[in-house]
Amino acid sequence: MLGGGRSCYHSHFIDSWQLHKQTKKYSVVSRRELKPAFMKEVDSQFTEFVNRLIAKSVLLESSTATSTFPVATCSERDLHKTKGLRAPPEHGKLFTARRSLLDELFEVDHIRTIYHMFIALLILFILSTLVVDFIDEGRLVLEFDLLVFAFGKFPVVISTWLCMFLSTFILPYGLFLQWAQGHCCSSHRKIRSLFFGMLFMLFQSIGLGFGPTYVAVSYALPPASRFVIILEQVRLIMKAYSFIRENVPRVLSSAKEKSSTIPVPQVTQYLYFLFAPTLIYRDNYPRNPMIRWGYVATKFAQVIGSLFYAYYIFVRLCIPPFRNISQEPFNLRGLVLCIFNSILPGVLILFLVFFAFLHCWLNAFAEMLRFADRMFYKDWWNSTSYANYYRTWNVVVHDWLYYYAYRDFLWFFGKKFKAAAMLSVFAVSAAVHEYVLGVCFGYFYPVLFCLFMCFGMVFNFILNDRRKGPIWNVIMWTSLFLGQGVIICLYSQEWYAHQYCPLKNPTFLDYVKPRSWDCHIQI
Repeated sequence: MLGGGRSCYHSHFIDSWQLHKQTKKYSVVSRRELKPAFMKEVDSQFTEFVNRLIAKSVLLESSTATSTFPVATCSERDLHKTKGLRAPPEHGKLFTARRSLLDELFEVDHIRTIYHMFIALLILFILSTLVVDFIDEGRLVLEFDLLVFAFGKFPVVISTWLCMFLSTFILPYGLFLQWAQGHCCSSHRKIRSLFFGMLFMLFQSIGLGFGPTYVAVSYALPPASRFVIILEQVRLIMKAYSFIRENVPRVLSSAKEKSSTIPVPQVTQYLYFLFAPTLIYRDNYPRNPMIRWGYVATKFAQVIGSLFYAYYIFVRLCIPPFRNISQEPFNLRGLVLCIFNSILPGVLILFLVFFAFLHCWLNAFAEMLRFADRMFYKDWWNSTSYANYYRTWNVVVHDWLYYYAYRDFLWFFGKKFKAAAMLSVFAVSAAVHEYVLGVCFGYFYPVLFCLFMCFGMVFNFILNDRRKGPIWNVIMWTSLFLGQGVIICLYSQEWYAHQYCPLKNPTFLDYVKPRSWDCHIQI
């Protein structure tokens, strides 16, 4: 009887233990199932909170900006009506106060060390050049003849720039003012608008288009001086178009609503826009409270340092191998070696253009103008697709192409033509890039145009936004390095071919055909 009691107690204990074990197992399983659900819920709540916070900050910025608009601008009702005259669902670019990405990254010691490594490389370039010149000449050569040649005839550049700037400041604003003031009272609005539009297009094509190009070619300006004129020409054309594109719909909306006020920006707002580091016009931009002149001096010093960096890259890595390349026969082996040997200087030049212009130059002017939106570029170096690279490399130009070329194309032809819109944007960008290089170098050699339209388009569809992971970033960098080698190699060969093989009576075919292909025959 005692043994039976013990067996009952034992069986009861085992059942309780098994029940406890099973309950514990179920609780562990339930915790494992609840943990991802809980984390997912927390992540969604946090994302929603951040989105609401960003939306509130944007609304606060926009409300602050609109409260400071002058009386001549559109009312809130007019602005809502204006949206119907733009490419729907066009809301325009929102400007917010934010720092440049490199300024934030340079606060990290590990990133700043990379910057120090590039400075160390510059020091080595300087030392190697000084030592070689001392051995060859028996003295230190500090003439910087390449920089003096590249920026030669600079008084012509200054006078040409002044003419371009003053004409862009006076004519587009004056034409728009005359058109806007008489548009409401005119009985032939379409004819009048067409007349002023033709005058504006004539100014864009002849005054800003043909004039600076004629000066650069007729005065035989050296390459860097031509770059200053042609790049300023393109910048002013894009700015004048943006000013007209943003303000004409406001006047049309005001006339449609029979408003008593004409939304014409003040001349000081247009003048500020011409200097501001953006190609999208707004009456007001977010502004910083003060100017840090030490920051401005640092950025301009970095621009000058980048110029000398580029000088030593050309002197040490480009000029020696390309100086006698036209004396060698053109063959596939030599071309392949030339491309791979040009990758290093090409990549360094790419980094210098990005750092000197997109970071230092634009930030210096933004600081002097207290322009608070410093997002001139994004983290393009992390791109795993060429689509993302094109969007993040140069945000200033990308915004202009996106709002005034891509979205206006879709507004005009319909959203089903997205591929055609993208192709047209690529074609315009490639043509402008090739135009700049063709005028500045003095010859037609559409290497960059072919890279844009052929390989650029193909990589844009192959390496699209669906490609993620480190391997795609490696592929993007590899193709980018190779493209820079092709550009430096072929354009340098063509430059020296034009120096060594001038033509006495060139035909049209001689201007189109690359001279580097048969220059070795004439030597």
